[in-house]
Amino acid sequence: MMLRRGFILFLPRLVGLLVVACCSVSIVYMLACTPKGDNQQLALPRVHSPTVKEGYEAILQEREEQHRNYIISLKKQIAQLKAELQGRTEQLKNMQNQYPDPLDIQLDHSKPEKAQANLLAFLHSQVDKAEVHSGVKLSTEYAAVPFESFTLQKVYQLETGLTRHPEEKPVRKDKRDELIEVIELAVGSLNKPDGVSKAKPRLYTASDFVEGIYRTEKNKGTLYELTFKGDAKHQFKKIVLFRPFGPVMKVKNENVNMADTLINVIVPLAKRASKFRQFMQNFRETGIQQDGRIHLTVVYFGKEQMNEVKSILENTSKSANFKNFTFIQLNEEFSRGKGLDVGARFWKGNNVVLFFCDVDIYFTAEFLNSCRLNTQPGKKVFYPVLFSQYNPSIIYGHHDSIPSLEQQLIIKKETGFWRDFGFGMTCQYRSDFINIGGFDLDIKGWGGEDVHLYRKYLHSNLMVIRTPVRGLFHLWHEKQCLDELTPEQYKMCMQSKAMNEASHGQLGMLVFKQEIETHLQKQKLSSKKT
Repeated sequence: MMLRRGFILFLPRLVGLLVVACCSVSIVYMLACTPKGDNQQLALPRVHSPTVKEGYEAILQEREEQHRNYIISLKKQIAQLKAELQGRTEQLKNMQNQYPDPLDIQLDHSKPEKAQANLLAFLHSQVDKAEVHSGVKLSTEYAAVPFESFTLQKVYQLETGLTRHPEEKPVRKDKRDELIEVIELAVGSLNKPDGVSKAKPRLYTASDFVEGIYRTEKNKGTLYELTFKGDAKHQFKKIVLFRPFGPVMKVKNENVNMADTLINVIVPLAKRASKFRQFMQNFRETGIQQDGRIHLTVVYFGKEQMNEVKSILENTSKSANFKNFTFIQLNEEFSRGKGLDVGARFWKGNNVVLFFCDVDIYFTAEFLNSCRLNTQPGKKVFYPVLFSQYNPSIIYGHHDSIPSLEQQLIIKKETGFWRDFGFGMTCQYRSDFINIGGFDLDIKGWGGEDVHLYRKYLHSNLMVIRTPVRGLFHLWHEKQCLDELTPEQYKMCMQSKAMNEASHGQLGMLVFKQEIETHLQKQKLSSKKT
């Protein structure tokens, strides 16, 4: 298959070069043989001139020199074609050496059909071995290969490389070319006639591309999932491609209709009424006004500030004409896992997407679509890596005032970090959550329950989609690590608290603040003396 593809790619180029060469020779011949105009005719010697013989010989020599130059030019072009053909041959030989053992693949030119069949079988086996159609059981949370996400302009990455940027325009040319190639192939696949529909097909372009995710399994290949705008609102086209150490193979081309896919946002809560008011402002603007296919379940622990929280919820319901909410009150000690588990099991409707959320989370309408697109009952669960905000008073301490919340929510290494150690915000279908056994209800207080659930999914045959997303933010708040926590929980809480404050460089500026000020004073004194 690769041989045929390489030959097919090379054949048009060879034919094109030969056509150009023939045309060039024809044009030269026509120019050489066409008589000149009156003002451009060669000054031929008169027949009776004593120099007639020398004149004709000079003309013939000039014509002969012109043809000799064109012949030399053609020979150079032929030499270039031979060199390119030799290069193609070397590439084919290198391909032979790349597949020595797996399926006893040999590109035997005497048996091209067998060689192509073996190569095709090997490539398909790579697709089967990778996590394309289904998940595989993994031993620990560190064994999962995370996805990277990208749009036409930016890549959102966990492996930040030398730039240390959580989002960037791809700096490396190979990554840039790779993603451009994949998008172009997906657009070409969408525009390819299906041979069934008689209606005039829609012409897709790169501008219809919404977002994509991709990951590379080092011994198998690269999996790409690309989402394009569909034919109507809330409809999408999804293209799955796979690069098994060679040409990209189309795995799937399907219509995805999310118009009726409801998300049940479950928020466990105790006190924190002011934070809940901020959360409901975001929920109203994004969930109710922009998205509209959403349900809210609040699981409240205790009675302190409960009336204030209920009042905020009811006022939002009245002002936005929003009835899709549930309020559950539990008279017991706060447990995040217990609250989410109760909220998930309380739902009595059809199978629904559950989004486990916290009150200090800010999400966009784009994220809600990502939540829907990356979950599939019995197939996939979604574990987005959110962007965690640093302490604004440290980040913007040198400014006159702290910007508004919307202006703070930008993805840069100075403003926050990918919270790749957190597994609390997750999207999955209720049926998968129930079948996996839900949360471990023996875990009390802060931390641990989310990792336990994450490991359950990793140990199952469900595919875990782990990728940074551009529309999910953890808002900074002062973290208090209570004495009642277990030593392991307390350690995790303190680590999280330290990472939340500021970047390494910004914390360094605080630590060495006195030294910096002393240095500035010395510089001022020195400048005054001079």
